[in-house]
Amino acid sequence: MKSLILLILAAGALFAADLKPVNEAAYPKMVASSKGKVVLVNFWATYCVPCRKEMPALVAMQQRLAAKGFQLVTVSADEPEQEKDAAAFLDKTKVPAPVYIKRVKDDDKFINSLDPKWSGALPASFLYDRQGRKVKSYFGEIDLKQLEADVAKLL
Repeated sequence: MKSLILLILAAGALFAADLKPVNEAAYPKMVASSKGKVVLVNFWATYCVPCRKEMPALVAMQQRLAAKGFQLVTVSADEPEQEKDAAAFLDKTKVPAPVYIKRVKDDDKFINSLDPKWSGALPASFLYDRQGRKVKSYFGEIDLKQLEADVAKLL
């Protein structure tokens, strides 16, 4: 019986979202690895109601525009003890990889490196062109029509 329970737990782990840690050094490399695509990096957390509310629309946009070169990248701002909850939410919402979890040494420095106007409040998203240059920052819940228009200019 014990081995059956372990097998069931292991099988469940196979389906959980694989959140890769991202820090100050890894973030620019993550963006650079998507050169050639229009990338939206979305920072969210399980405790953030607007984040959870907008995620299905962002996933639908990813599915609709992937063939044209659009990629959604999500970065959870959850604490280590909420990582399983974050992975479960991503699985339930069918968020495609790549999925990351923020693990930085200096939160303020990291936030300022992305955009000095960002307070760190969630949700926050950053749009990058095909060359990996940041072209727009979105703070708070995204206006999806505006986002679609901004992305369409880059595709």
